[in-house]
Amino acid sequence: MKFFASALVGLIALAGVSTLARAADAPAATNTVVLGGGCFWCLEHDFRGLKGVVKAVSGYSGGTLDKPTYDNYHDVSAKTPVPHVEVAAITYDTTKLTYDQVLDWYFKHVDPTDGGGQFCDRGPSYRPVIFYGNDAEKTAAEAKKVDVAKVLKAPIKVDILPAKTFWPAEGYHQDYADKNPIKYKFYRWNCGRDQRVKEVWGALIN
Repeated sequence: MKFFASALVGLIALAGVSTLARAADAPAATNTVVLGGGCFWCLEHDFRGLKGVVKAVSGYSGGTLDKPTYDNYHDVSAKTPVPHVEVAAITYDTTKLTYDQVLDWYFKHVDPTDGGGQFCDRGPSYRPVIFYGNDAEKTAAEAKKVDVAKVLKAPIKVDILPAKTFWPAEGYHQDYADKNPIKYKFYRWNCGRDQRVKEVWGALIN
């Protein structure tokens, strides 16, 4: 019995250490922003390369259809007149990244001059969108849009809209670049994403 009690205390202590370790690893504060920039596989993957990003999730947002799927998120009807947009929900550590820095990364990984879609993906479900969560984010996004227009010397066609429900995409879409590297690389190259970003931004890309 003494051995059992001692072992139990030891397990509780280990559990406590484990919990503390997880708490120490967790960011002190995070924020999530939902962004549309064409193929959500690509946007999700691009943001995983930004230091300070905690999580990137592919999904759908902005439309009127409840519980959209990959098969119907872009559909419209009398009851659901607005299609969803392919988006990525980006959660970042606010002690390592600012909202402004997240927007900088976003703009330099899309073609902000194209409001008709992105790269080879055309139509409203692929258009570039920033979904803001509050007035401060709205103001910051609008200011960034003005700054980008000055830098690129071109009209910026990124929508800035109030956040709506974010619907995570199906599991097979998450981490697609890592799960299917050959298919992903071929799609991205064939779609011309990196080529067009380089053409738009040139030497301004960090």
